[in-house]
Amino acid sequence: MSQHNTMIPVDSAAAYDAARHRAAFIDRSDRARIVVSGADRASYLQGLLTNDVVALQAGEGCYAAYLTPQGRMIADLYVYELGDVMLLTMDRGVKEAVLTKLDQFIFSEDVQLGDVTDTFAQIGVVGPDAAATVARLLTGASAETLTALPEHANLRAHWNGDPVIVTRIADTGEAGYDVFVDRAKADAFASAATSAGAVQLDDQTAEAIRIEAGVPRFRRDMDEETIPLEAGIESRAISFSKGCYVGQEVIIRVLHRGHGRVARKLVGLVVDGDQPPASGAIVRSGDREIGHVTSSASSRALKKPIALAYVHRDFVTPDTVVSVDGVSAAVTPLPFVPRQP
Repeated sequence: MSQHNTMIPVDSAAAYDAARHRAAFIDRSDRARIVVSGADRASYLQGLLTNDVVALQAGEGCYAAYLTPQGRMIADLYVYELGDVMLLTMDRGVKEAVLTKLDQFIFSEDVQLGDVTDTFAQIGVVGPDAAATVARLLTGASAETLTALPEHANLRAHWNGDPVIVTRIADTGEAGYDVFVDRAKADAFASAATSAGAVQLDDQTAEAIRIEAGVPRFRRDMDEETIPLEAGIESRAISFSKGCYVGQEVIIRVLHRGHGRVARKLVGLVVDGDQPPASGAIVRSGDREIGHVTSSASSRALKKPIALAYVHRDFVTPDTVVSVDGVSAAVTPLPFVPRQP
């Protein structure tokens, strides 16, 4: 596995503080964007994704997973019903696979797919003052309106006369908003966000905040071998009342026959010492290998190294003592750091 340590540089202290207590903005260029249009878009996606897409009204959205028939993840993604089209966002690295698989299931449905990854830039504004900051930038989106948006909701507004899309997010670890602007205007929008009081959040600090919040990230804490139940995303990503979707049989079998027990679970680890473990570092109980680290950071809030790791189901109880590359660690409930109210 590739090495990935997330250390918070000293010069990122102001960015971390802004994200936690005021407002910070993040370049979300790691995200890809697909537009699904046509009259059958909702019913078409309903049979493919784990959440209840048909139930979405204009201005609403949801978090979902796209599974193989074996219940393994192809991607996790956010679905936004904009009223005339649906916007899907996902990790950029899985975009081509998702597009290819979605296209394979279009038969006689009135559905069209469009890759708009390079059409829009996606800039996140997060923190307790995010609503007020975004409202200062946009026309047609007051701070009160933005604050009232539930998670995954969306609206259309304008910035400098140009149309933008705003979505309510929490996957960064701090609640906030993604603003979708014309790709050519991305730098100008970032400059305007700075003028409005937001501090730019570097990638390492943003990653540390995500890990502190215990939010798993695809291609880091989840991959094509992951069952959603292992990553603990089922309460957010899966509807247990909708009709059939690809991979449902496996999920239902684990929940009903296996009582939700999976072989491994994603947990938090608070690690002794002053160095976060590397991604892929082996987790042990005594001499027994019980799992591996997926993400790690040096937590400013806890002043300790922390990690997300998959461990055998017998070792998921909080305060269970394990070791990572010979260093003691304790299993800890997620999130490590509660999101600011």
